[in-house]
Amino acid sequence: MPARKNWTRHELLILLNVYHKLRFGQMHERNPTIITLAKRFERTPGSVAMKLCNLASLDPALKLRGIKGLSGASKLDETMWTEFHAHLNETVPSSEEALRALMKAAEDAEVQIQPKKGIHIVKAPPTGPTDMVVNVKVRRGQDYFRNAVLNNFGGRCGVTQLGVPELLIASHILPWGSHADERLNVRNGLCLSRLHDAAFDRGLITFDDELRLVLSKRLKAELPQSCIEDNFVKHEGDVLSLPEDAVLPDERFLAEHRKTIFG
Repeated sequence: MPARKNWTRHELLILLNVYHKLRFGQMHERNPTIITLAKRFERTPGSVAMKLCNLASLDPALKLRGIKGLSGASKLDETMWTEFHAHLNETVPSSEEALRALMKAAEDAEVQIQPKKGIHIVKAPPTGPTDMVVNVKVRRGQDYFRNAVLNNFGGRCGVTQLGVPELLIASHILPWGSHADERLNVRNGLCLSRLHDAAFDRGLITFDDELRLVLSKRLKAELPQSCIEDNFVKHEGDVLSLPEDAVLPDERFLAEHRKTIFG
């Protein structure tokens, strides 16, 4: 069994990346992702799971759900947590590169965290218009955001429960182009089908303070159309579907969407 050793800044940078791609209920020593990380770190799965749960104790989004995490976070944990979230546009790409190096991933491959299957290296297909980038740092950030948001929603559309990854989008609540500081914030993300992502992006739908689906007058003006009935009207008023241990979308971001984009 590997000897006990102090956690390094480099290891914690990678763990903070993975932390946001797992839900709290997935942070246990039997999780394939944690087992793989433990082997790469030359640590035990139990120690990796414990450190993730220590980090969870610092997460204000989990506290809103009544989840406390595990006490015992170190001063370095606290410092790294603060640094990571204060500069997401810098720390996320750096953490993605660190994870890629740990997993020995090729330049054109994507490292995906699939909670029930582990860490997979794949050549991912484009996931939408925001994938049309040439800057590697931006692409790494988008890979992170998609992986984190989809897992936060349990790999399903929050409206229809569609669970086909190729048909899902990690949609930004506050637009990518005008809110740079929140681009990689998981709480600025919704997992939606491609259809519902397009409707949300164009202000045809939104969500109220209780996370219930709201349809715009513009969309309703197109009734009667069976496609609109089936994909929108029958879901009107439904609460956005998330796992119990997911972090909730930021209510401030949804309020801004309703004010500036919806309708």
